[in-house]
Amino acid sequence: MPEKRRAGTPRNPKKGKEKRSIYFVLWAVFTAFSLVIVLLFGVSQSVALKQSYENAAMKETFTTGSAVKAEYERLADRFGAASDPDDFFRAVSSERNVCAALLDENGELIYPASGGDVISDGAKVAAKDLIQKLKNGGAQGGNVFELGKTDAEGVYVGVTNDGYLLVSRRLDINSAMMRQLNGRTVLIAVFVLVLSFVISATVSGFLVRPLAEMTEKAKRLAAGDFSVDFRGQSSYGAETDALAETLNFARDEISKADSMQKELIANVSHDFKTPLTMIKAYASMIQEISGGDPVKREKHAQVIIDEADRLTELVTDVLDLSKISSGVNEIKRETFDLSAFTAQVLEKFGYLAETQGYVFETHIERGLYTDADRVKIGQVIYNLVGNAVNYTGADKRVIVALRREENEILFSVKDTGAGVKKEELRDIWNRYYRSKEAHKRPVKGSGLGLSIVQTVLEKHGFRYGVNSEEGKGCEFYVLFPLL
Repeated sequence: MPEKRRAGTPRNPKKGKEKRSIYFVLWAVFTAFSLVIVLLFGVSQSVALKQSYENAAMKETFTTGSAVKAEYERLADRFGAASDPDDFFRAVSSERNVCAALLDENGELIYPASGGDVISDGAKVAAKDLIQKLKNGGAQGGNVFELGKTDAEGVYVGVTNDGYLLVSRRLDINSAMMRQLNGRTVLIAVFVLVLSFVISATVSGFLVRPLAEMTEKAKRLAAGDFSVDFRGQSSYGAETDALAETLNFARDEISKADSMQKELIANVSHDFKTPLTMIKAYASMIQEISGGDPVKREKHAQVIIDEADRLTELVTDVLDLSKISSGVNEIKRETFDLSAFTAQVLEKFGYLAETQGYVFETHIERGLYTDADRVKIGQVIYNLVGNAVNYTGADKRVIVALRREENEILFSVKDTGAGVKKEELRDIWNRYYRSKEAHKRPVKGSGLGLSIVQTVLEKHGFRYGVNSEEGKGCEFYVLFPLL
């Protein structure tokens, strides 16, 4: 059997992963971004440095090969029994940090005679390929050369009178240099990590602080404190300022709605209490006084019936508003004669003209058809006319008009009362609004009439509004589609 939840206790939220704070997310993203940038920089720097060094080494191989070839040719006439070419190649290799040698047309080593292990296997293979290219291309005056490379060496081969001069140079970067580069990259990464931590923590705190302040103020607002001001002491940016203004607007609207709701409860309670008191009083009078007098009993019973009708209308208005707002009572459109229907609704107010001297001035153009929910539009027309009756001036005149305007039908109701102040025009549609102006109420109602009008018209998607000037009354209007 499930455990009962104590009244007023909030339900437990659905279990799931704990939400990360914006502070942590901003810090993590900023730090990760910084590390990625450092890694990309380190890798790109290593690749670029290796490529640059390789290109420079190939150029140096060519330059060195050309210089060694020229120097060898200058000294070639001196080589004989008293001169050893081995010394030349060893000296060149040592001084220029290259591998220099003289090869025959088959790529076999001639000089230095005892340096067979000096030339790498890759250089030997590359040299044979380059010699073959030179042989296929033909040597012209000893000025022909070829340049190539292996995975680790740049190879230069030039034609001489004694054979083919080979000069090879390592292309890979010195390991000590690479270690130093990698060490510096690691140091930069550590520095950037620390710096990004500090900067991201500062920026995150700066961005999150106004949200945290607004959250605390929102909790106070939820607890009923309508004095909170969501604007901070200093500006955090246009977005947070706009959010603060929006929240302040929501606070004002909630405060206004709360105040009006309390007033409505008081008014509706009074509206309920009055007829209930009357019903009870007249029922007691029938029981104790007029039970045996048919005339008095009939009179008292009629009062009870009238007050019961008033209660019924009040409850019906509240239920209709709730149903229409929630969508339970859907709109059922049909095509009907709005002119005849308006005249039919106005007949309900005929008793006011006969008994209380109200004047209904009508200007209704005939044959105007529209597409809407007939029953709900009847509520709209009745409530607008009833509102005009309740607030019209001493002349008790109400003007109702229905006419064609281009592709629409304009329905308007105008009274001659005190009008509504400009600053209150927006509030008159509110279900909790009640004008402070004193007025008689010959038409019974709950005070929810205009709110019902607004809800019905918005459900239909019809345009509506009110024009008012203090001392000259109000004019409510609705625009219906013309068929």
